[in-house]
Amino acid sequence: MANAVPVSPPAARPRLTVSMAVALAILAGWLVVAIAAPILAPYDPDAVDILNMLAPPSAEHWFGTDQVGRDVFSRVLFAARIDVFLCVIGVLPPLLIGTTVGLASGYFGGVVDTLFMRLYDLFVAFPFFVLVLAIVGVLGPGLINFVIALALVGWVSYARLVRAEVLTIRESEYVQAAQCLGYAPAVIVTRHVLPNAVGPVIAYAVSDAVLVMLAGASFGFLGMGAQPPNAEWGVMIADGQAFVQQAWWICLFPGLAIVSLGLGFAFLGDGLGRMQRRQVTA
Repeated sequence: MANAVPVSPPAARPRLTVSMAVALAILAGWLVVAIAAPILAPYDPDAVDILNMLAPPSAEHWFGTDQVGRDVFSRVLFAARIDVFLCVIGVLPPLLIGTTVGLASGYFGGVVDTLFMRLYDLFVAFPFFVLVLAIVGVLGPGLINFVIALALVGWVSYARLVRAEVLTIRESEYVQAAQCLGYAPAVIVTRHVLPNAVGPVIAYAVSDAVLVMLAGASFGFLGMGAQPPNAEWGVMIADGQAFVQQAWWICLFPGLAIVSLGLGFAFLGDGLGRMQRRQVTA
């Protein structure tokens, strides 16, 4: 029929792998911990007990206590609220901004594409962490300012990835058919281009959550992220570095938490990437 709407090719049905199942279990577990931390934690994470300073792991304090007697296990649980939050809120703004810019740049080209490429050249001229550190230094230390810095810097990678996908998709037959039928560019972009370009972007976003989490822990360690007395894994490691020889548990358990959450996102991102490559080669 002359007015038939062109349909983009259906995506292959995803198949859950063992590594992805493990990753989802890890992430779901940490999400539950983050939500239920006030219920699960046996102690107030900020309660000081000078009579139990640097107490080793025991039945009373499973992960021991820190230099002022705070329960490390409770602080690890409450710190998950900040770090899991960072993995989401630190990825979402760059993802939305970068996807929008990449769609416009790749589909319309011209001045929009030229402007984006010059911005991209400007951003890649400096290391990612240096730019984020510079912005946080100007705005001041704190979790909100750190998230703002991530949004101002991180969108470029998403935009470049989306642009590369759109440049290929816009030459496909179903997009050209939609253009010939007179559909508005907004309809073509939202109904045909974006659904077929979003797969690699989601896989990249999941993997990028690992970088965001490590950046949050690193900036917390440097005193530029979450501020004491808030429980955050990087801050906890920074607090315990002076006591690492006599109270190794202060740094060990937050470090294991960072590794486990990072592995969860890494396995999930790798699985999504493999799934996307199989769909491309199918």
